Amino acid sequence: MSSATLRDTPPDSVHSEDGHYEPVNVTRRYDDPRADINRDQSKNWFLRLVPILLVNRWPFSIGIGLMVLTMIMGVSVPALTAELINAITPAVVDGETGYFFMLGGILVGISVIQFFFGFFGSYQLSRVSNMLEADLRSVIYNHLVTLSFSFYDKIQTGQVISRANSDIKAIQMFLMMAPMMLTSILTFFLALTYMLTMSWELTLASMVSVPLVYVVSMKLRSVMFPLSWLTQARQADVAVIVDENINGQRIVKAFAQEAMQMNLLARAARKLQWVQVKSVEISAIYNPLIESLSVIGQVVVWVYGGWLVMQGELQIGTLVAFNMYAMMIQMPFRFLGMLLAMEQRAKASAGRVFEILDENPAVTDPDDPVDLVDPRGEIRFEDVHFAYGDEAILKGVNLNVDAGETVAIVGATGSGKSTLVRLLARFYEVGEGFITIDGVDIRQLRTKNLHYHVGQVLDEPFLFSISIRENIAYGKPDATMDEIIAAATAANAHEFILETNDGYDTVVGERGYTLSGGQRQRLGIARALLVNPPILVLDDATSAIDVRIEAQIHDALLALMSFRTTVLIAHRLSTINLADRVILLDDGQVLATGTHTELLANIPRYSEILQQQTVAHQPVVESEQEPEDESDVQHRARLAAMMRDGHNNDRGGPGGPGPGGPGGGMSR
Repeated sequence: MSSATLRDTPPDSVHSEDGHYEPVNVTRRYDDPRADINRDQSKNWFLRLVPILLVNRWPFSIGIGLMVLTMIMGVSVPALTAELINAITPAVVDGETGYFFMLGGILVGISVIQFFFGFFGSYQLSRVSNMLEADLRSVIYNHLVTLSFSFYDKIQTGQVISRANSDIKAIQMFLMMAPMMLTSILTFFLALTYMLTMSWELTLASMVSVPLVYVVSMKLRSVMFPLSWLTQARQADVAVIVDENINGQRIVKAFAQEAMQMNLLARAARKLQWVQVKSVEISAIYNPLIESLSVIGQVVVWVYGGWLVMQGELQIGTLVAFNMYAMMIQMPFRFLGMLLAMEQRAKASAGRVFEILDENPAVTDPDDPVDLVDPRGEIRFEDVHFAYGDEAILKGVNLNVDAGETVAIVGATGSGKSTLVRLLARFYEVGEGFITIDGVDIRQLRTKNLHYHVGQVLDEPFLFSISIRENIAYGKPDATMDEIIAAATAANAHEFILETNDGYDTVVGERGYTLSGGQRQRLGIARALLVNPPILVLDDATSAIDVRIEAQIHDALLALMSFRTTVLIAHRLSTINLADRVILLDDGQVLATGTHTELLANIPRYSEILQQQTVAHQPVVESEQEPEDESDVQHRARLAAMMRDGHNNDRGGPGGPGPGGPGGGMSR
């Protein structure tokens, strides 16, 4: 293998985006979001959504245009109705019916056109609101995948799900109704213009309730916003509890705490119920009040207008038309309470969504990245410091791993073993110091490029609710069936896969809980082996596997590790025996390095850690076969023999006390 280089033409297995090297393992079927929100946090929440709205400007413009035309035709109806009513008397007295029937035909035609324009206008606006919802959801998810592990460490899954679903839905509902409200406002001004041409005195009388409606509406707006924010937050709290109850169902039942979880959910549901009832209570008070104030204007029109008719100063048709216009100008106020409640809820929801979108990733790609191609796998930690919050974990780690070398990292719980390999994959950013691969600082690499070359097998591998075949091929979706079977065979998973209902097409349950812990770990190993990375990290990857099954997997791993750099987080002696060198990590620092034999003979702390992990934490593994009966005395004797064998062998083999022998019984 060659060292890290800059390469103009990537090989067949990779492609170049913006001229940079990246692996190709998934064919993109969908484009990126067509637009992003306005990133200026000082702007109004609606203005921040305008860029996404503008992407749909043509269907939005068509929808608005059709709704405005519908509104204009609607405003003309009262005037035509007045003419129709006033034409009744001439038609009866003089027999002039032509004008009367012509007006009736025009009104019918307007009604038909209004229907079609209203239908297509509403359809376009609803379509735009749903497209905006989809675009905003894509923006959120695209942003979520860029955020670092530090973000997910501090936020609950249910909170993210709630903001990506119910909060976006609240925004979508408001944006669907807002254009209709806009046309109602235009209707108000046009109707008011018609009314002024008919009678300015009657127009002023009809507007007597408008100031009161405005004051009440503003009061409703100020009261509804905190309630809307609280509603969305408490919906998210319920989602968090439901998510944790479902995912933690085994723990809940294991400790017989169903009642406690039900109490938690009931308490959260009651809090949500309180704020929802409070919102309904406020709406029940203010919305009828707004409508009642609107009716006052209509009553004034009928009383004063009727008096004008009796005085002969106004025709009856004009009074009917005037009242129809009065209803039109009152219509926006009738919907105002509902719209303000929706606006406040959308504002609160947008604020919660923007909290995620305004979060900056802690780990970012460089402006001018180096392309790592065919790395040899030489790793170097230089004075690396790291802390989770205020808790220092790594305190000046210096470490070199040669290309092709297998190292085991051993240490007590909390010493920083897993943190070390997470920093290697740049899941977190180092606080001080630097990490290099083949002499290239990993901060100079694109994260996709880095992750392609550093394969990870965790102690609790995550499986998706898809088939076993798709889970194994997750890192290489274009893998052939022969490649998938070969990886499963190397991980000693092929036999148990064939015993499942549908073999490789068996769909595992959520997170793979239909499988045993050992089976999940073997699938995780198979998934990493299929990708075949030049650097492999095994974070206690065989902790839930029976020692006899583990020995068979170790045979495959021994052959595989000879062609790559491998970092083992080790708790079992059998795993330690796979390594060329052991690194003892204690209190966030490298205490010693050497072979297992050298450390056991010269470093008391190493012996102490091994004894603690062997005796104090007996393994609880899921075996594929029933183990032979063994007394406590026999068990302790076997562990003692294993320790002696480990002292006499730098590295076990298929025929020795390592992976081919009894195996270690140590567990974290």
